[in-house]
Amino acid sequence: MTIKIGTRKSRLALAQTEMLIKTLKNRFPNVKIKTVYISTTGDKTLDKPLAALGGKGVFIKELEMSLLSGETDVAVHSAKDLPTKIADGLEISAVLPRGSYGDVFVTRNNFETKDGFVIGTGSLRRKLFAEKIYPNAKFKDIRGNVDTRLKKLLNGEYDALVLAKAGLERLDLCNGEDYTVTPFDADEFLPAPCQGIVAIESRKNSEVSKMLAEISDKNTMLSFETERQVLHSLNADCSTPVGAISKVENDRITLSLSADCKKTVSGTDEISNRIKLAKRLVSEIE
Repeated sequence: MTIKIGTRKSRLALAQTEMLIKTLKNRFPNVKIKTVYISTTGDKTLDKPLAALGGKGVFIKELEMSLLSGETDVAVHSAKDLPTKIADGLEISAVLPRGSYGDVFVTRNNFETKDGFVIGTGSLRRKLFAEKIYPNAKFKDIRGNVDTRLKKLLNGEYDALVLAKAGLERLDLCNGEDYTVTPFDADEFLPAPCQGIVAIESRKNSEVSKMLAEISDKNTMLSFETERQVLHSLNADCSTPVGAISKVENDRITLSLSADCKKTVSGTDEISNRIKLAKRLVSEIE
């Protein structure tokens, strides 16, 4: 059997695709893999903010079209880039074990913050949280993959960046010679819902979807479902500065969330009540 995997072309997307291939091969050693490289609207158009392009869906539309047409059997996504609704006939069949979920502050070596220094981020959530820590900073939108953003930092276009730690780790870029990476406290600088999770999409009820279900990480899927419910309950899009993180331990799940980067609410419940927990905490914050 050959499984056709659709992926974006960035180094991070390819690294995450390799993570999936390795996991599939470990569970199904006789399966053959064909990688299909797809450019999305979000990859092609880098001179506009995501909100101007239509939100998070710009990173998955073409991948979903390839699934629906049969060109591919599987699509690999950074879960935080998924819109709240995916295409009819498709599902998130699996998630890989969650990586680091926090954000990091990246500066050139020996850089000292000063009034008016420029932080690059395209995320309103990151901007609002960073403003609390660096009230005298200026913020400038930035697009492009991780490598492109780091080049812009080192070229002096920005003084600092806010990036996802998981992306740097998957590209082995946490220990650069020319820049310094400092983690934020994730309890105070809440990550995007599902940050650090690789989500695997396929056609519903397909043979491949059943195979994917066998490799899905149980606890990561519980967190994925819980944090996605936060987005659904808030009817959030890419312009909504939502932060959320959940942790599963001893048959219970703890969830913290913020809808405006100002007020944060937290709660704990049994895993079976995870969706109710998300809905309850959203009702407390609205």
